[in-house]
Amino acid sequence: MPLPVPAIDHVVINVRDGLDAAADLYARLGFTLTPRGHHTLGSSNNLAIFGTDYLELLGVQPGNSRTDVLDWPAGLNGLVFKTLDADATHAALQAAGLPVLEPQAFSRPVDLPGGGSGDAAFRTVRMEKVAVPAGRLFFCQHLTPQHVWHPAWQRHANGALGIVRAVVAADDPATLGELFMRMFGADAVRQKAGGCSLLAGLARVDVVTPAALRAEFGDAAPDVSGRTQAMAVLTLRTASLARAAAALQAGGVAAAPGAGGLVVPAAVMGGMALVFQE
Repeated sequence: MPLPVPAIDHVVINVRDGLDAAADLYARLGFTLTPRGHHTLGSSNNLAIFGTDYLELLGVQPGNSRTDVLDWPAGLNGLVFKTLDADATHAALQAAGLPVLEPQAFSRPVDLPGGGSGDAAFRTVRMEKVAVPAGRLFFCQHLTPQHVWHPAWQRHANGALGIVRAVVAADDPATLGELFMRMFGADAVRQKAGGCSLLAGLARVDVVTPAALRAEFGDAAPDVSGRTQAMAVLTLRTASLARAAAALQAGGVAAAPGAGGLVVPAAVMGGMALVFQE
């Protein structure tokens, strides 16, 4: 049974019970956010939609509870891959002997641009939590993609176009690298100094040591001490660094040159660093 092809669908930013504050911050970062959504699972979100992927601010509002949100630290917490068939993906991963959970179906109502509404529906296949200490790793099948990707939501003041890189710090990068090879095949992973990289469509996931993380990002990196693995940095492509810088300045958000672009440090972002690159 063929293994899935790695391609990033979206990333999850865990904001726990601080969704209002997170939405305010990301608006000041220059993102156009979707209206607040509420999952049938009990969580809530706002999205920043790009060309073929997006970032999700995921939290829990008063009166609701999701332990898979509240039990994780704030920050970059989920790498989500595309699938056209959740059941086939589950079968392939299970046949490969991977610790994968049964497919899960859920939805959320959506207020559509220009009026009207619909239900955004999904089926996901998640890796068991014990397999990935860094955060949540899963596949997402969009049953109603027309309720996610709207042109009105894809234009951002900061010029953001899509996800190009996620950086995971790990005491032993080979452990996560081997899991990726079992999930996607050995050809999907490249070895590099201080770690490895998963090639995932238009993006890549770099797994590096904490020392390599500090060497590249310095004080902008989050503190990953005490964690064997931690999702630490997200890099987005922007049409213009000048546009990104202007949006950040207008929003009163501190940033500095670095990592081949413009870096918003973890001290501002909370649990992760954000990088804009042209």
